Amino acid sequence: MELSKATSKKIDQLIDLLDTIYSQKEPSTEPLIKLMDRYQEIQPEERPWFFEAVIHNFEISKGTIEKELRLVLADDGKDPNRWRQSLSTLRRKIGSPRIQILRNFLNISGGLKFLLDLRADILAAQRQSTLNLAPLDQDIAQLFNLWFQGGFLFIQEITLDSPYRQIRFLKDHDLVHPMASLEEMGNRLGADRRCFALYHRLMPDEPITFIEVALTRGIATSIHDIIENQNNSNGSKKPPDTAIFYSINNTQHGLAGEGLGKVLIFQVVETLEKALPSIRTFSTLSPIPGFWERYLMPILTKKSASFRLNQERLLEFFPDKIRRSLPEIGQSALGKSADDFFTTLSLILADPLWIEHEDLLKLLKKPLTEIAYFYLTQEKDRRDKPLNPVANFHLENGATVSLKNINFAANRFQRGVMDSCGMMVNYIYSQTWLQQIGRTMKAYLPWRS
Repeated sequence: MELSKATSKKIDQLIDLLDTIYSQKEPSTEPLIKLMDRYQEIQPEERPWFFEAVIHNFEISKGTIEKELRLVLADDGKDPNRWRQSLSTLRRKIGSPRIQILRNFLNISGGLKFLLDLRADILAAQRQSTLNLAPLDQDIAQLFNLWFQGGFLFIQEITLDSPYRQIRFLKDHDLVHPMASLEEMGNRLGADRRCFALYHRLMPDEPITFIEVALTRGIATSIHDIIENQNNSNGSKKPPDTAIFYSINNTQHGLAGEGLGKVLIFQVVETLEKALPSIRTFSTLSPIPGFWERYLMPILTKKSASFRLNQERLLEFFPDKIRRSLPEIGQSALGKSADDFFTTLSLILADPLWIEHEDLLKLLKKPLTEIAYFYLTQEKDRRDKPLNPVANFHLENGATVSLKNINFAANRFQRGVMDSCGMMVNYIYSQTWLQQIGRTMKAYLPWRS
């Protein structure tokens, strides 16, 4: 992409502002505010070039550290004091100029939010561009590692008595189970419901992440039992014994990878254990995003060969009886059938109405449940982590999953059917995990009550 002269000029002006901030020992607020405003004038598709310019213009040169580096490499280590002094001098010289600039934004109103949005833009640009923006991303992430812990964070329960702006914010930012109206949000704050949000003290009106909880008797296996029924105790007068985390949302994309979801989950668990001693089980009711469009459909249509599951192995989940019956039932229920099994199955699952037909439900329940379990537990990315992002989040945090935790037809909304064939999963957080994470978080969160 070739930049226009106008955009190049805007980027040059931003670099000049950054240079002003860098050169001042105690930078005034004026260049910081001006940079925040002028950054918005650059279109998203042009921002990668600004990020690259920042990396290029604010970097340590070889000559800056060569003398100190030679001293460190030449030191024989026999004099501990001299060795430590050499390392200290090198560390001061090698510090990133970009970090020195960026940390000034913490001192102005809206500066932290600007950096959060800036990193979100960098991550988005990195996915879409061939430019290497990792150095700038790592600098901001390093600052966030310092700023998003300890006394900077606090948890708050959102209730029907909370300020309108907080309730409205959660309603607008629930991407797991979107709401069409504030009345729906009100239902999620009603009986046997809890909602908790994690905040940064410099952004007290905008949650970093939030979690919605249903208090139930036993583990809920369908989202309809939660969001369509205000009371989740199934008519029982006994107190709830299970907390179901059914919607966890990160509202700040710039905090991707910072692990704050784990912080929130632990805090919520601890809060609920104190308030409701009857609760002994903590579980999620989670979607399986991408199960259909990014996984099963490419396998059925031979548009991807990068998965452990292929068409040959897929047949193992479908006995001959199912393969013979599927074309006839698909034709009868939806008018969908083809000469081969894979095309027939693809046509059926691509139609969200398949989940309304009992014959198809009976036929597909066992194989789809087993395939979903295979996807969550066997399909890995390049780092040998679970390919599914939600599975990776919960399993990395210490939850467990088994075949019995895969819930067929648990989400019959069109979005749920098209995204994950209506499948949902319970990730179980064990008491052992709760004890282990409790010990870890006591060191990480000394500020908690």
